[in-house]
Amino acid sequence: MTRVTDRDAVPFDLASMRKQYRAEGLAEADLAATPVEQFARWFRQAATEGGMFEPNAMVVSTADAEGRPSSRTVLLKHFDERGFVFYTNYGSRKARDLAENPQVSLLFPWHPMARQVIVTGVARRTGRDETAAYFRTRPHGSQLGAWASSQSSVVAGREELDAAYAELAARYPEGEQVPVPPHWGGFRVVPRSVEFWQGRENRLHDRLRYVAGEDGGWRVERLGP
Repeated sequence: MTRVTDRDAVPFDLASMRKQYRAEGLAEADLAATPVEQFARWFRQAATEGGMFEPNAMVVSTADAEGRPSSRTVLLKHFDERGFVFYTNYGSRKARDLAENPQVSLLFPWHPMARQVIVTGVARRTGRDETAAYFRTRPHGSQLGAWASSQSSVVAGREELDAAYAELAARYPEGEQVPVPPHWGGFRVVPRSVEFWQGRENRLHDRLRYVAGEDGGWRVERLGP
């Protein structure tokens, strides 16, 4: 076992690192009728006022058939009342997890605004027409990258990846249409619950959660901070 010395320790007093969050909060009366409407409100603020590099970045957490969890940051590419959509290689670890266990969690960590949104639900693949329509909006280099990378697989070195990309760039130069990879596509997360977390003073945060009902409606419940 490696011994951690004082010299190796993190040069910060982690126990004393804290921020005092905002005084104004989130009240039940202020919520939109549906979680997607409420998400749209907060997302608009995050994108325009939040000062964040990528407000659509979210942590996607999955678990395989044996319950072993894994998380990674992915970009949200679309949302509406049907759910939240992201795209990936279907051979990736997250896609393999979702094939075994479609239960998934999305976390939007909007720290500069002392806000989080947590979506839990079931992931389903998007249709090929929807996938193709999105793929056509990607920059040419990103389209090639979807072919070049065997996501989550072991790679011998960076040179192998660069060589695969160079070969594709020669085959499909700028301006030439790149076919949609059959192993690449979208997932739509159909929400079963959506929690809106607003940081408050003295760690007495506001946590309001929409929960899907059997009738297709939503009920709202407040959670202890």
